[in-house]
Amino acid sequence: MELSCKVDYACIALLELALRHKQGKPTSVSEIAISQRIPIRYLDQVMAMLRRAGIIKSQRGAKGGYHLAREPWQIKLTDVVIALDGEAAQEQKDSTLLTAEKSAVIDMWETAKVASFDILHKHTLEDLLRKCEEKRQSDVMFYI
Repeated sequence: MELSCKVDYACIALLELALRHKQGKPTSVSEIAISQRIPIRYLDQVMAMLRRAGIIKSQRGAKGGYHLAREPWQIKLTDVVIALDGEAAQEQKDSTLLTAEKSAVIDMWETAKVASFDILHKHTLEDLLRKCEEKRQSDVMFYI
């Protein structure tokens, strides 16, 4: 299963929001874009999709920005994939027009896609945050 660049950027932005979640202050798109080197115009679109999906909330005003709508442990990675890639991430092809060979290949890819979705459904933003912290710790240990 191939995930889009939008999903990658969404997960990175959500990690940034999760890191700041306990502070309770909203984070602006420009802060995330600069910190994570993501094009701001593209990130604006991604954040709007996450907001419409109810994964993040926005706060208007001079001190506005975005924050998580739920706790990190309540946001499944499949929520993010579906919010950004929509039902296209789960769509199936019409098998009535396929040869046996094409059908067999599509069935195999579909099995792999279902397995990928099962794995993503078992993991949350908190799991991703924990993995990020582990990577940071191992980077620190490497440079000592």
